[in-house]
Amino acid sequence: MTSVLYDVPGPRAILRNRLIGVGTVVVVLALLAFIGYRFYESGQFDASRWYVFTFSAVWTQIFGALGRTLAAFALAGILAIALGFILSIGRLSDHAWIRVPVTVLTEFFRAVPVLVFMMLLYYGLPVLGIKMEPYWAVVLALMVYNGSVLAEVIRAGVESLPRGQGEAGYAIGLRKSGVMRLILLPQAIRAMLPVIVAQLVVTLKDTALGFIITYPELLYFAKQLTSQQGRPVLQSAFVIGGIYIVMCLILSGIARWLEIRTRRSPRLQGGTPDAGGGNDPRLHGGGTDTELIAMQRGAGKFDGTSTGAGGVGGA
Repeated sequence: MTSVLYDVPGPRAILRNRLIGVGTVVVVLALLAFIGYRFYESGQFDASRWYVFTFSAVWTQIFGALGRTLAAFALAGILAIALGFILSIGRLSDHAWIRVPVTVLTEFFRAVPVLVFMMLLYYGLPVLGIKMEPYWAVVLALMVYNGSVLAEVIRAGVESLPRGQGEAGYAIGLRKSGVMRLILLPQAIRAMLPVIVAQLVVTLKDTALGFIITYPELLYFAKQLTSQQGRPVLQSAFVIGGIYIVMCLILSGIARWLEIRTRRSPRLQGGTPDAGGGNDPRLHGGGTDTELIAMQRGAGKFDGTSTGAGGVGGA
């Protein structure tokens, strides 16, 4: 028995796949058990190793470092998204004098590591007589790098859409800015939302590089906590690493919620029927964003030229 794409596994293949799955689970569990045993043998689970985290002052400092981490991530994430939109629109420009310089900048920003950006801003600018605070060095470095990556993500999302989407927008009298804003970008963002969120998670984790330029975020505090002899190194790594994991899971959960909410949007599902809307393609799930815009323009809901031949010629 075969399928269009692959051969359906027979009894031997099913047995082999099951054995491989069970063997993988056993190996992973054995590895975790060995690591736990070594931790127990070396006394890493002793209460004396965790006593530092029983003081409220330590947790106050941890929450303070967490706040500084989130402050850098929030501003860097917003600026990176804004820069990504600007660079992606520049890369999609029909004018070579805009497209070529933006492409060069985007590729340069993507090629330089984030840490190099931070060190150039914090240690390099004082040579030119410009002193920059660690916070702004972290934010600007994260903005430049992640913004250039997001620019490529958004550009790829726009170019992956059918050409008919943009052509239909021009046909109903929209200019390129209107086609981009009303038709292409909303669809591209919905399609690329998982990739955008994944890059924001990278932005959140890259704030840890700020400890190298003395920005007092979570990793910087963990380094201070373990700087003295006999301090709990592994325990600090577990606590701080666990905080990073929780933050990334929360961010991924918010992205998942946004994705589900977007899919359940009435505009995407066809909307609610109105009077006289029996022929509305939205009621049958066949209406695209371009068709909806065209219908709304025909109903007088948009200002501008008509959708007739004069309107197209005027565009």
